[in-house]
Amino acid sequence: MASFTRDFYEVLGVERGASEEELKRAYRKMALKYHPDRNPGDREAEERFKEAAAAYQVLSDPERRIQYDRFGPAAFDGAAGGGFDFNAGFEDIFSGIFSDFFGQPRGGRSQSRTRRGEDLRYNLDLTFEEAAFGVEKSISLPRMVTCETCHGKGAKPGTAPKQCSACRGSGQVRFQQGFFSIAKVCAQCNGHGSTISDPCPKCDGQGAVRRAQSLSVKIPPGVDTSSRLKLRGEGQAGGGGGPSGDLYVVIRVQEHPLFHREENDVICDMPLSLPLAALGTDIEVPTLEGKVRMRIPPGTQSGAVFKLKGKGVVDLHGYGRGDHLVRILIETPRKLTARQRELLEEFARISGEEVHPMSKGFLEKVKEMFG
Repeated sequence: MASFTRDFYEVLGVERGASEEELKRAYRKMALKYHPDRNPGDREAEERFKEAAAAYQVLSDPERRIQYDRFGPAAFDGAAGGGFDFNAGFEDIFSGIFSDFFGQPRGGRSQSRTRRGEDLRYNLDLTFEEAAFGVEKSISLPRMVTCETCHGKGAKPGTAPKQCSACRGSGQVRFQQGFFSIAKVCAQCNGHGSTISDPCPKCDGQGAVRRAQSLSVKIPPGVDTSSRLKLRGEGQAGGGGGPSGDLYVVIRVQEHPLFHREENDVICDMPLSLPLAALGTDIEVPTLEGKVRMRIPPGTQSGAVFKLKGKGVVDLHGYGRGDHLVRILIETPRKLTARQRELLEEFARISGEEVHPMSKGFLEKVKEMFG
């Protein structure tokens, strides 16, 4: 029997009201730090390791913790009929920690030969319109599918896997490590607890075969780049007859020559000549559903935005639909005929010192700054 005098809460570095999860986390940290395998020949580390184990063994047990809180370490001294059994329950306590040292599965049981298949990813390119309105696409992808001959078992029809002779079906082999008995994954059966002596000729014992398959994928309206669609059971086949993984279709939306998207709104930059912007006009605006006539009022400035309500992209989650926003860009002519230049110069002379409101405001600010 071992006897300890330091406060168990102090040993683990936790408050007296620490939760079970906090105790486990603190103990795991101490055990990993002071484990004898990481500190060979270090007697102090070994004592700290035992001390942490004793503290956790008591504080993780509700009844023993109550006794400890009332009577302290004396409640578990050898004279009191208590003490610490370092072999009791340690498989459960250290199952997670040993896996970090030796790469073994947690829990002490053999792995089931039945296992879930891996998930797959497929990148799907869509046009701007397909993403906005939804579409049904046919895709083809090579993947592992359950072997029809052995139904995923891996063994030749009429035969069955045999118990592993090395681990006797446990999936683990044991050896002594310091003062603990350690379990490692059985190398002969890879932790399954059984081996296949007569494999299926179709899949060579894998339980699955590679095959290119075509799938029809329904893309809902409103998807955007990086949207993910999950197709359950369309991933890799599971092992040993286990369930298949899932397929994740990741969307990539192509750029549009006229539109770009901001959330559910569609934005279209519309060029407009200076005279038409000044005088006002009717223009035809392209939208996702065709052309729409829009009135541009006189005096429209470059950058002005006009809204066509409800003509954007449908919300992916069903919250209505965005708008189509038309942003006006005033075009300044690069080349002028003699007559055009003459008229513009006359316009400037007629304007005299009177400038447009935006220019006037800017010039006033410059005058305030520099005098």
